Amino acid sequence: MTAEHPRLDLRHLGRGLLIAGALFATSAAAAPAAVADAEVGRIVDHDLAGLVAYYKALHAAPELSRQEAQTSAQLANELKAAGYEVTDHIGKYLTPAFKGYGVVGVMRNGPGPTLLIRADMDALPVAEKTGLPYASTRQAKGEAGTDVPVMHACGHDTHVTSLIGVARVMAKLRSRWSGTLVLVGQPAEETIDGAAAMLRDGLYERVPKPDIALALHVMPFTPTGTIGLTPGHALAMSTQMDVIVRGVGGHGSAPELAKDPVVLAANIIMQLQTVVSREISPFDQAVLTVGTVHGGTRRNIIPDEVKLELNLRAYKEEVRQHLIEAVARISRAAALGAGMPEDRLPIVSVLENEFAPVLENDTALTQRLRPVFERVLGKDNVRDVPPVMGSEDFGRFGLDGKIPVLMFWTGAYAAETLAEAKSSGVKVAGNHSSRFAPVPESTLRAGILAMSAAALEILQKP
Repeated sequence: MTAEHPRLDLRHLGRGLLIAGALFATSAAAAPAAVADAEVGRIVDHDLAGLVAYYKALHAAPELSRQEAQTSAQLANELKAAGYEVTDHIGKYLTPAFKGYGVVGVMRNGPGPTLLIRADMDALPVAEKTGLPYASTRQAKGEAGTDVPVMHACGHDTHVTSLIGVARVMAKLRSRWSGTLVLVGQPAEETIDGAAAMLRDGLYERVPKPDIALALHVMPFTPTGTIGLTPGHALAMSTQMDVIVRGVGGHGSAPELAKDPVVLAANIIMQLQTVVSREISPFDQAVLTVGTVHGGTRRNIIPDEVKLELNLRAYKEEVRQHLIEAVARISRAAALGAGMPEDRLPIVSVLENEFAPVLENDTALTQRLRPVFERVLGKDNVRDVPPVMGSEDFGRFGLDGKIPVLMFWTGAYAAETLAEAKSSGVKVAGNHSSRFAPVPESTLRAGILAMSAAALEILQKP
């Protein structure tokens, strides 16, 4: 028995050719990205051991805000070695005594957009308690002129090292992109006046003005090897205030002859705790923190004054203004209630040079880069993260929304560490903690891979 040959159905053949053509076009478009991803991975893996060593050395040698002389010089040398045009000592502060240590590396690579990538460089006045072999033991002169411990407790050592890693990747892959890359080492993020200082010193007149600005920030709430994205509102605005609570000093044995500013300051502090809970709508985010209290010299002396340093956070300008007004109102009323004369009422001031606006991640830019991050790290390693009340001055590089900006988060701790913390109820150490200790290798690798892939996407050849 013989089998009959089936007829050739041209309709099915045509449909098959169309499908095959579409698949070929898709794979052809995806092929360059896949090859570039592989090349980025090889470069990062080759350089990772050296970058980790650089990170550990930087972690052990932190510098406070507006004192980043050594950190910026080392970064400048790394950028020069990678082939970038370097401009350093950028930054003009409102206080003339402060020196500008901003550093920028520029690589011009043909026609195309200009991309800025920022890393902040400064550390915090925190005594490190991680127990790491590369833990910081440094001390420096703080703002009050006294010696304070210094620690990279917010991951800026990770940011600087990641920037160096990206700089090397992009220099080695110049044949795969076109445009201008601007790499910024920013000082004084912790005092939220470093970005403004660089812009005030003519940053965008001295280097190419970007079309897009990116940054990354290490955070403990996602596992290392992952990144977090927050489109739209991501970080709150931050305002600093000082309240000088004045009194009439005297001997501790005769309080009736004095007017105690310590007791008055305590009263003001307690009343301020009701502002957010009783004056701000539950639908609006707000934080009011009294961060420092300074007053007195000896236990048997009633001082003449006490200084309170406050930090206010909000997402709406009207909420910020309400908080500022409430601090002034409560401070004055408490002093009057304590019988303080008009000439000894509290002095309330807003530090306008230490203000950070809301960080607004560009939604379209976030959507554009999400599949890039998912491709290079894996879909499960790109996560949505809600807004937080922390603050950053990176958004200033966007010139009030004129330039799209995006900051994404990189995980800091191993997944097992986070799982153990969750089961035990003992939280891991977060940013600004004396025990903040990111895992270097996987944290750096994920950050460099993600940022390099984003840079190649934005600066892709036409």
